[in-house]
Amino acid sequence: MPKIDNTASPDPFKLPVIVLCGPQVPGNVGAVARAMANFGLSDLRLVNPCDHLADEARMFAAGAVQLLEAARIFPDLAAAISDLQITIATTRREGRLRGRLLDITQLPALLGSLPADAKAGLVFGRERSGLTSEEVALCSHTARVATSDSTGSLNLAQAVVLFLYELARQPERTASETEGELPTQQELGNMFAQMATVLERIAFLNPSCREAGLNKLRRLIARAHPDWNEVALLRGLWSQLSWSINDWRGRKRGG
Repeated sequence: MPKIDNTASPDPFKLPVIVLCGPQVPGNVGAVARAMANFGLSDLRLVNPCDHLADEARMFAAGAVQLLEAARIFPDLAAAISDLQITIATTRREGRLRGRLLDITQLPALLGSLPADAKAGLVFGRERSGLTSEEVALCSHTARVATSDSTGSLNLAQAVVLFLYELARQPERTASETEGELPTQQELGNMFAQMATVLERIAFLNPSCREAGLNKLRRLIARAHPDWNEVALLRGLWSQLSWSINDWRGRKRGG
């Protein structure tokens, strides 16, 4: 079994933010808090949670009650991840709206290739239904644990432990391919919204599968890991295009 060095200096990629979307069982939230404490994490964010301070949650948190009490509550996922540069949606379901699923073993290399000051987040869904396709689309990447097809869903706290253990194995850092400061998810979201407006105006998007087309473009840009200056350049491009087509009546697809 690989040895986990808990005495090593903190690596920002080994200390990601944990985001739970709509957790339904207080005990699971408490167990997640305990798992986070086991690996030295402290930033727990909850989106529309159950009573995360119930007695059951405190019991399962064991020595991590303080971490549980410090959890921040958000009204939606977009608000919870707005200050993060990279977000990984955890899911076992595939589909065109969910993009390419990374295996959990690929995450250390992915995170290790980013700038040292980048802030990452792992996003987990509801116990019964997981993350919605809309929530997955808000994240820059998706990942899964290879499990049995017949009984594939993991307990929420078990899933958190597996992801944190994989990240805690501390692979060698690789040289960052991104030179500048990474944009936050909110800044990327603003750029994507601007992009969508222009693409709809020029009839590039098929109305019957609008989100599928947008998601492919989001994934393409996310894989490039654009820095803040590059996102500003893209925003300037969309602004200029928006101005240029302002008086254009447009055309029907295929016309």
